[in-house]
Amino acid sequence: MSDTLTKVTYQTFQQSKSYFGLAHKTLSSQLMNLIHPPLTQKRKSLPKEVLFKFQQKMNDLLEADWQDAEKGIYSKNLLFDNPWSDFFRYYPLVWLDLPQIWERSKQKKYQDFSPEIETDGYPSYYVQNFHHQSNGYLSDDSANLYDLQVEILFSGTADPMRRRILAPLIQGLKPFDCVAPKQMRILDVACGTGRTLRMIRGALPKASLYGVNLSPAYLRKANQQLSDIPGELPQLFQANAEHLPYLNDYFHGVTSVFLFHELPAKVRQTVIEQCFRVTKPGGVFVICDSIQMNDSSEFAMLMESFPEVFHEPYYRDYTHDDLVERLEKAGFENISTQLHFASKYFIAHKPALS
Repeated sequence: MSDTLTKVTYQTFQQSKSYFGLAHKTLSSQLMNLIHPPLTQKRKSLPKEVLFKFQQKMNDLLEADWQDAEKGIYSKNLLFDNPWSDFFRYYPLVWLDLPQIWERSKQKKYQDFSPEIETDGYPSYYVQNFHHQSNGYLSDDSANLYDLQVEILFSGTADPMRRRILAPLIQGLKPFDCVAPKQMRILDVACGTGRTLRMIRGALPKASLYGVNLSPAYLRKANQQLSDIPGELPQLFQANAEHLPYLNDYFHGVTSVFLFHELPAKVRQTVIEQCFRVTKPGGVFVICDSIQMNDSSEFAMLMESFPEVFHEPYYRDYTHDDLVERLEKAGFENISTQLHFASKYFIAHKPALS
């Protein structure tokens, strides 16, 4: 397939995901308006000029995604890696779960878990119905629906945003060019269902990959998603990122995607310090998370309403937090940031040994 045809196919693929996400949100909003009109009133319509800029930034993201594949940072096949079996199997369950989500939102039940869900032993900030989803992050149903729900939320751009960590990660590993590929160790903190690890495997097929997450249900899902791709199976471990179960200076690279906005401020600092501890001197730490208030005045309305509409109790504080300062406090240096669509990226380096 020629590059031109591949690019057109990719653009069509992404456009179809965007249209699907828009159609789903439109239909669900109409249904919610019939069942819970007060919830609909909480959601403010965006001005046309903001929607135009929103589309522009989305287009820029997709162009950056294509260009990185064109440069060979990752295979173009990764652009089309989509969990189709999960889509057809679980999309009906997304609709079936919506009435419970709306009712939970209406009643402001933020820590509502089924009796069979074990919540003991988890930090209180984690025992939440993030996004009002049933049983938070602690059930197999939640794990099965998560990637689909996030793709709908971001109009099909969740994976392109995740892939923006790959170029700075690979660049940050340059100091270790003399290390054999199989000896290169990379940790994904809060690996969730394994989507980010799957992408890292696509870009670094021989590296030794590791993932930690608090939820056993999400780790089961990650194991399922990662077991069907070539290469050594990533080592997954149930652990709290506040206490990473690894030796000091162990990983050449560390990543974290969509974690920090779901942490209280004090915990953010602790997790950053843990990531610093386990990163090798000269290694790189790459964070992907939401844009912040000082990044985009156009999206301020979205950022202001997001915590309430989707129950993100620590998001508002995150949008005003100075993560560069936190990274510097932990000991990282040479810190840079990037913006892509709705996400912000922090690329930090641990000082090399002199």
